[in-house]
Amino acid sequence: MTVALPYEIFVGLRYLRAKRRHRTISLNTFVSVAGITLGVAALIGTLGIMTGFKEDLQAKILGTTSHIVIHERTRENMADYDTLVKRVEEVPHVLAATPFVFRQVLLTSQSAVQGIILRGIDPQRERRVTDLAKNVKVGSLDDLERTDTGTQGQSQPGQGTGSDPGIVPSPGHPGIILGKELSMRLGTFLGDSVNVVSPVGPISAIGAVAMVPKIRTFTVVGVFESGMYEYDSSLAYIALGEAQKFFNMGNTVSGIEVKVDEIFMTNEISRTIEHVLGLTYWARDWMQLNRNLFSALKLEKVMMFLLLVLITIVASFNIVSTLTMIVSEKQREIAILKAMGATRKAIMRIFMLNGLIIGLTGTVIGIPLGYTFLWLIQTYWTFDPTVYYISHVPVHVQALDVILVSFSAVLISFAATLYPSWQAAKLDPAAALRYE
Repeated sequence: MTVALPYEIFVGLRYLRAKRRHRTISLNTFVSVAGITLGVAALIGTLGIMTGFKEDLQAKILGTTSHIVIHERTRENMADYDTLVKRVEEVPHVLAATPFVFRQVLLTSQSAVQGIILRGIDPQRERRVTDLAKNVKVGSLDDLERTDTGTQGQSQPGQGTGSDPGIVPSPGHPGIILGKELSMRLGTFLGDSVNVVSPVGPISAIGAVAMVPKIRTFTVVGVFESGMYEYDSSLAYIALGEAQKFFNMGNTVSGIEVKVDEIFMTNEISRTIEHVLGLTYWARDWMQLNRNLFSALKLEKVMMFLLLVLITIVASFNIVSTLTMIVSEKQREIAILKAMGATRKAIMRIFMLNGLIIGLTGTVIGIPLGYTFLWLIQTYWTFDPTVYYISHVPVHVQALDVILVSFSAVLISFAATLYPSWQAAKLDPAAALRYE
């Protein structure tokens, strides 16, 4: 049994195939389809690359920092942190928590001086909350807690990560792990000594106002690389106990880091943690801590989408011109259809279907073309990772982006058909057939 197509579809398809003497219409149809195709491909390619960069940046940030950070509102330091960690770990969706110390210090070597952020961590707990242990490329995170005695830079067989031997800090010199860029700036390598200078030290003998900077020597036991220049050039890690002693903090810490099982629920989990711990504690998630950065990326993605939609809008003008030319050429046929009983709505549907066919064809071709473009970019466009921190362009195409691009292209194509369709529908059959 054959199913007859509605005559509007049949007539609309025939109108897109111009006669030999009107090849310009076929050319305009091809240009219209090509414009929609390129617009869709450009949108998918751009949004895929921007989403890939955003997620790559997000992964690098969350690899070095925790999902949620807890501080005390009224005091700089947090006491009884072990009990608080246990209470936080009982909150739903929380996987692990660890205390930390956070201070700004001056780091000096024999050849350079650099202001940095010094973090005191518990290596065993830290590996459950962040990816710092994986980011340590030379040495080992466990070397921060070594208590062996020996000479500076002494290698211990079988220690460290991979083929890198573990470094035992010099007697009385605890270990420190530096970022890759920071290590290069200071000219220090595994086993070298650096001095940590804290601007807040013990009260001097000349009075209670003057403060003498506190200086302590540390041995470099590791170098980490997070892929973020800001972190690799300004972060250093020491053991939690050493940080507490160095900053005279006693049995207190700066705050608690938290890892959760759903990174996009951190706002709700933060509110739950504050409810459990009380109003004196302040929990902030990774999106709040990096709000400016991710807001800028989101705004940039939206603006790029709007700008590239202009390509599709330009292609829609070709659809208008194509349909206008078809209406001009087919006045006699339109008049005959109306004389045979075709309604205005039917005539409008014929030309609206023409525009939708052009839009759908361009969209169907543009989607795989966009994916092909992204595959070529990701496969053949490589970078020097020592310069750009990435070896290839990160790409991730989201289904929602593809749906949004497709819907936009079809909607613009449909909107372009309204005026020509209305012009065809209001054609007077008597005037069109008067001289036939």
